[in-house]
Amino acid sequence: MRILLIDDDAMFVDNLSSMLRKEGFQTDVAVNGDDGLAQNEIYDYQVIILDLELPDIDGQKLLSKIRSRHDKTPVIILSGHDAIEKQVQCIGDGADDFMTKPFHFQELIVRLHAIVRRCNGFAKNTLNFGDVTLDLAANDVHVRGERVHLTSKEYQMLELLCLRHGKVVSKEHFLDHLYGGLDEPEMKIIDVFICKLRKKIEDASVGSSLIKTVWGRGYRIDEVTSRR
Repeated sequence: MRILLIDDDAMFVDNLSSMLRKEGFQTDVAVNGDDGLAQNEIYDYQVIILDLELPDIDGQKLLSKIRSRHDKTPVIILSGHDAIEKQVQCIGDGADDFMTKPFHFQELIVRLHAIVRRCNGFAKNTLNFGDVTLDLAANDVHVRGERVHLTSKEYQMLELLCLRHGKVVSKEHFLDHLYGGLDEPEMKIIDVFICKLRKKIEDASVGSSLIKTVWGRGYRIDEVTSRR
């Protein structure tokens, strides 16, 4: 899951981004509103974590700019403001959640997962696709009840495909999601990852196919057996 953290507090950003990465979130950082807008236009994020007090623009105004571009990316506001009026204003401007600093890290993690699954039409952290069950909170994959070991990148690819079920994910999108524009390998590495991922799933499910190839466009997962 890829996250954009927009905050100018260097110590806070270092600590939070480090903890998020340890939890399996690919985390990009922007230290001001302009950088945040620019990065959000280039990359496809599952969630934006936005501080209200930025050096170049009020975070609430930045939120309004994001929504004015018809961007539906979920946004969690982090702020030192605890006034209910500010929270109501931000939710009214398009924020999906509001957390007051200081906060408990595990609460943020729970809220991140909840927002992402709801925005993709799922009621629980466990997503079921045929024989495959994906646990977003544990970063685990089970096939027919048995855990299947995936590498970090294999899991990230499967998670993205599941969250985007029914939609084609291009190879370019996979590269951005996995590498964030840094030291990206050649495009063919995506085919290699998909081949290995398919084999692990098909071996565990006795040949059942899950990931579909859309020639010239990318890959897709179609079957959704449960969202409850």
